[in-house]
Amino acid sequence: MIVTSMQRNGFILAAFALIATLLVVGISKLTEGPIARQQEQELLRVLNQIILPELHDNDLYQSCTLVQHPELGQGKRRAYRAQRDGKPTAIAVEVTAPNGYSGAIHLLVAVHTDGTVAGVRTLAHQETPGLGDKIELRVSDWITNFNGQRVNDADDPRWAVKRYGGMFDQFTGATITPQAVVQAVKRAVLVVTTQQQHWHAAPANCYSQHSEVTP
Repeated sequence: MIVTSMQRNGFILAAFALIATLLVVGISKLTEGPIARQQEQELLRVLNQIILPELHDNDLYQSCTLVQHPELGQGKRRAYRAQRDGKPTAIAVEVTAPNGYSGAIHLLVAVHTDGTVAGVRTLAHQETPGLGDKIELRVSDWITNFNGQRVNDADDPRWAVKRYGGMFDQFTGATITPQAVVQAVKRAVLVVTTQQQHWHAAPANCYSQHSEVTP
């Protein structure tokens, strides 16, 4: 009798576990589409901030190719190609600053075909609120200081915060974070400038079923 009762209780628990698992999977499948569309809309909003709509007549989200370069960070990165009347105008590429104060800082850097910076946005970070988070546009307009800037070469001394002789402001009480961002943007600009012709000719493959991208 005891064994039968234990078996019955075991079956009941197993059934509840199975039902709970199926519910979680079902909810995940139902929300997968809306979440993906929301993420796409947010990304498009950011892309259209740093690559102005008048600079492209193609779908930036769909005109994306996976690229890989050690100066951008480990793994594959997304590069969004802008074109106007069939001619390349800009590229926005993901780059990681691994040396932020509190860890890696993920950025999206857009560069015109002439090598000038079209815009930069912070995608993700763990910097200290009230100090390092000034790299976010919602907190400060500091990130817009990259607009229109150009990197002369890999040794361009201007690409540092003012404390180190550069042209970019540091934050009060925080130097590591802005310096890490400045250096990451500089690397991205140099990479895009040398690789843009190849990247514009590459296939669009960012959102294929088997694409793997390092966050």
